Amino acid sequence: MPRISYVPMDAMDEEMRTEMERCAREGTPRPESSAIRAHAPEVFKTFTPYWHATFREGELDHATKELCRLYITRTTNCQFCGNQRSSTAGLPEYADDDLLNFEAAAGYDDRQKAALAYAQAIAWGEQDLDGLWSRLHAHFTERELVELGCFVALTFGQQSWIRLLGIGHQEYDVEGIDSTAGIAPGVRS
Repeated sequence: MPRISYVPMDAMDEEMRTEMERCAREGTPRPESSAIRAHAPEVFKTFTPYWHATFREGELDHATKELCRLYITRTTNCQFCGNQRSSTAGLPEYADDDLLNFEAAAGYDDRQKAALAYAQAIAWGEQDLDGLWSRLHAHFTERELVELGCFVALTFGQQSWIRLLGIGHQEYDVEGIDSTAGIAPGVRS
């Protein structure tokens, strides 16, 4: 069980229950992490639109954001986050070695590698800032860089925190909804 308890659905208001149902149907975020955020309804209710604005919406394509989210899961070693997928991103499964060694991996194009380099720099820093920014501006608009930067910063912090919580998949039941959406292949219990 998690280090902070799950808030039961009957203790949530209608807006929160609606979001919990969406989490169960679509994944990312999963119901388990959302049920913990529900201890602070104002946090839950501000996290949800921020997550949607930076991850699911905006100018930058969702698949690029999901690729960077997956990189962050691997680099922070958050097994809970690493074992979930956005059901709407349409990405293939990537091997851990490919994500962590993306520069040498053949499976990514130059734009994807630039996005992953940005995620890596946000998480761990970068020595060649001029080179990084030149590379990023060659592939992305400033609006896209803001969206991706804010999303990576949010997900890096969230995944670092979620790793400490000790939560697991399918520990929270949203009645009447199959909550396996967004769980990586081979992880479903």
